[in-house]
Amino acid sequence: MNNLPNVITELPAVIDDLAAEAAQIDALVADLEPADWARETPARGWTVADQVAHLCFVFRLAGTAASDAEAFAAMTAEAGKDFDGAVNAVLRSYPLDDPEKLLARWRADRDFAVEALAAAPADQPVPWLVRPIPPGVLACAGMMEALAHGQDIADALGVVPERTDRIGNVVGFAVMVWEFGYQSRGLTPPDTEFRFELTSPSGRKWEFGPADAEQRITGDAADFCLLVTRRRHRDDLDVTAVGADADHWLGIAQAYRGPAGPGREPGQFSA
Repeated sequence: MNNLPNVITELPAVIDDLAAEAAQIDALVADLEPADWARETPARGWTVADQVAHLCFVFRLAGTAASDAEAFAAMTAEAGKDFDGAVNAVLRSYPLDDPEKLLARWRADRDFAVEALAAAPADQPVPWLVRPIPPGVLACAGMMEALAHGQDIADALGVVPERTDRIGNVVGFAVMVWEFGYQSRGLTPPDTEFRFELTSPSGRKWEFGPADAEQRITGDAADFCLLVTRRRHRDDLDVTAVGADADHWLGIAQAYRGPAGPGREPGQFSA
């Protein structure tokens, strides 16, 4: 991994980036009218309020994982039986019809997660949904969630989010979990290494994998983030593949566990 933050040892930097990404969500919704919270987002059946509630839940879960292992185990006990059902049950507890209360809840959960992750020892894994992971990696997962759901909110509001080099944390996380797209579909990942060559918003080159790998992914890092969060169709992104396995990966890439969802249609955002 070249020119990308080390998500395990450089914990303060990752936490600062997480706080900044979360602040971008706050900037999107802080001054919305009540009707705007009820706007439909590109995620079918999800309003702006639903998106914020989901982020509340994710940040509360991450903060609990970093600060109280027993409480985290209690929070996730039902998830082992029916993860989607457990999440939906929690989301119904949020004040979706009261924007002021929901905004306050988001800010409280955001601050809780940032503070708890910052206080966690960088070299000691914290519990998570499948297996314990370092707090820096969990912070990167939180950034991925904020970027994905923040994009949905921005799309609903007709806003273009600013992307900075802090998305390097999302890029690094997505490469680290490159098998998720296969796992969610019951597929076996190919027994080969990929080369990733991506250009950051500032123009830096971010590179992963063997330089002589036959399977290659190249392009714009911000577009790569939209690809792995399935917020844009591959046809609408400046991300290309060389090799049959890499080309297949572009169609199934995702940086989160569980069902892939329908994703987005080609040309959906061309306007």
